[in-house]
Amino acid sequence: MTSFKPEPPFIHGQAPRTAVLFCNLGTPATTSTADVRKFLGEFLSDPRVVEIPRLLWWLILHLVILRLRPAQSAAKYASIWTREGSPLKVWTEKQAGLLQAWMTERGHAVLVRFAMRYGQNSIAEQLDALKVEGATRILIVPAYPQYSATTTASLFDAVYAWAAQVRHLPELRFVNHYHDDPLYINALAASIARHWQMHGRPDKLVMSFHGVPERTLQLGDPYHCECFKTARLLAEQLGLEKEQFKITFQSRLGRAKWLEPYTEPSLIALAQAGVKRVDVVCPGFTSDCLETLEEIAIEGRSAFLNAGGKDFHYIACLNSDTAWVNALGELTQRHVQGWPTQTAPEPNALAASRTAALGLGARQ
Repeated sequence: MTSFKPEPPFIHGQAPRTAVLFCNLGTPATTSTADVRKFLGEFLSDPRVVEIPRLLWWLILHLVILRLRPAQSAAKYASIWTREGSPLKVWTEKQAGLLQAWMTERGHAVLVRFAMRYGQNSIAEQLDALKVEGATRILIVPAYPQYSATTTASLFDAVYAWAAQVRHLPELRFVNHYHDDPLYINALAASIARHWQMHGRPDKLVMSFHGVPERTLQLGDPYHCECFKTARLLAEQLGLEKEQFKITFQSRLGRAKWLEPYTEPSLIALAQAGVKRVDVVCPGFTSDCLETLEEIAIEGRSAFLNAGGKDFHYIACLNSDTAWVNALGELTQRHVQGWPTQTAPEPNALAASRTAALGLGARQ
C-alpha cells in the first residue's frame, strides 16, 4: 500500500495560487571534501546521468570515483567559491528573485522559487513549501536551454517522484527547452557584442556546450541537435561566417566516446594552428558555475596559452543580465497562460461574489 505524505486538510473556497519553480543542477553545500563527496554521490548515482549497468557502476562509483575524485573536485570548487557561496546557487537564486520581480511588475501574483536537482534546496523540499503556501498550479522551468535526458528529464523525474508521494496534487506544467527562443538568442548575442565593444573581436569564437556520451545521440536524445541550432542562430545574430566560430563540448567523464569535438583539445589545436586570440562562451549554461569558471576560464585559458595562444577571453554566462531576465520572464508568462495569475480576492469577497453570481443576493 502506498504511503502518502500527511497534508493539511483541504480548505474549501481557498483561492488558487500559481507558482513557478526555476530549477538548476545543484552544487555542494561547501568546498569540504565530505560535502563534495556527498554531492557527487547523489549526482553520479542518477541513472539518467550514467547509463551503464547499475551493479557495475555502483562498484566503480564507490570503490574508485568517490574515493579519488572528491578531493580533486573540492580544490576546483574552492578556486571559484565566493563569499556568498557557490556561484551556481548565487546566480540561480538571484535569477529566481529577478523573475519574481519581473512577473510582479506585470501584474502576475505568482510565487517564484528556485530548486536544485541534487544537493540542498531540493526539488521535493521546494514543492512541499509551495504546497504549504497554497500553490495549486506549478510551472517547472529548467535552467537548461537545451533538452537532454541527462539534465532536463532527470529534473522532471524528481518532480514525478515527489508527485508519487503526494495525495492532493497541484496541476503541473513543464518547460522542455528554449534553445531557439529568439529572446534567449538575442540576450546571448547582446552579451557577446558588449564584450567585443569593450575588448575587440577574437580570431575565433568558441561556443562550448556541456558534453554527453555520443551514444545518447544515437538513442534519440535531441541535445546535440539543439546545441547546434543554438550555435547556428547565435552565429547568425552576430553575423559570423562559419570559419569565425567553432562548436565544442566539454566536461567529459570516463573513457567512452562523448560528443565531439572536445573543448580543451580544440583550444590547443587552435593555438598550435596560429590562432592568436579566442573568446569562449558557454551557451548551454545560464549561470556561471564550476564548468564555466574553473574548467573554461582557468583550465581552458591555461591550455590555450600554454599551446602558444596569445589572448584568451572567457565571456560570462547570462547570470543577471537584463535581457536574459526579460527572456526568462516572457517564457514563463507564455507557459502560465490560462492559469490564474492575478491577485486573488479574500475568502469573504470570494464567497460574496459566488453568492451574487448565483442570484442569491436578490432574494434578501
